[in-house]
Amino acid sequence: MKTVFVAGHRGMVGAALVRQLEKRSDVQLITRARSELDLVNQSDVSAFFAENKIDEVYLAAAKVGGIHANNTYPAEFIYENLMIEANIINSAHAQGVQKLLFLGSSCIYPKLAQQPMTENALLTGTLEETNEPYAIAKIAGIKLCESYNRQYGRDYRSVMPTNLYGPNDNFHPENSHVIPALLRRFHEAAQRGDKEVVAWGSGKPMREFLHVDDMAAASIHVMELGTQTYEANTQPRLSHINVGTGVDCTIKELVETVAKVTGYTGTIVWDTSKPDGAPRKLMDVSRLHALGWKHTYNLESGLKHAFDWFIDNQDSFRG
Repeated sequence: MKTVFVAGHRGMVGAALVRQLEKRSDVQLITRARSELDLVNQSDVSAFFAENKIDEVYLAAAKVGGIHANNTYPAEFIYENLMIEANIINSAHAQGVQKLLFLGSSCIYPKLAQQPMTENALLTGTLEETNEPYAIAKIAGIKLCESYNRQYGRDYRSVMPTNLYGPNDNFHPENSHVIPALLRRFHEAAQRGDKEVVAWGSGKPMREFLHVDDMAAASIHVMELGTQTYEANTQPRLSHINVGTGVDCTIKELVETVAKVTGYTGTIVWDTSKPDGAPRKLMDVSRLHALGWKHTYNLESGLKHAFDWFIDNQDSFRG
């Protein structure tokens, strides 16, 4: 029996990790709510690790938000994320925890990275301005893991997911990400019987999306790889692994699939006066495939699963 601490267990990814790990007969889970443990507080985190015999850590805790939040509170985003990861990684090491998995973000890659984005693209160009502080913190997390591995022989690994969606996503009408926002808009339009729904841009940009349950499964897979297998597919100073489907779709295809899943039968009108954003954002997942893992949800089945969860929990998203 191994004791596993999932930091950030109430977030979308952390909750998915807990759902999968709690099915395991060889795992004893430890979680702490924010009210019980402030991960930004160094002494509190140090005391927590000293008081609990922990074998493995999944570091899914982070301060996250959309473009507006990242632009408005850059100091909080870089400070809190740096403190969370530094406190957990250093305290884990101090108490002899040998295995840890750090969860990052695809925003670590340069704004103009070649597509699809390989792990080698890290630190080769300028970051996207709007979330640079958050991205810098996530890059620091990767380098913290690599540094403890190099200096102390720890086995601290990092995974970088593409755009995630699924149960426990944020479906708030103003500040949610693209998939939960679309699912809610099209569901409400279908309920009202709206004749048309306006979508922004041309629909031509391409994006990659990964169901959060697949992300959790990939994280556990990477954590449990044998050391020789992991090291044979990574490098000491380039140890992170992209997690995604390796398949993207146009925004038009995404919107049409959302309409199908939510039962919306009206017209979709494209407002081409609105910006498209980057033409493509796709992760190269050949390293992950070589390590024996591939996604299970395609876009339609994943969206249906996420929509069903939203319907079952929509009372908590009123307002």
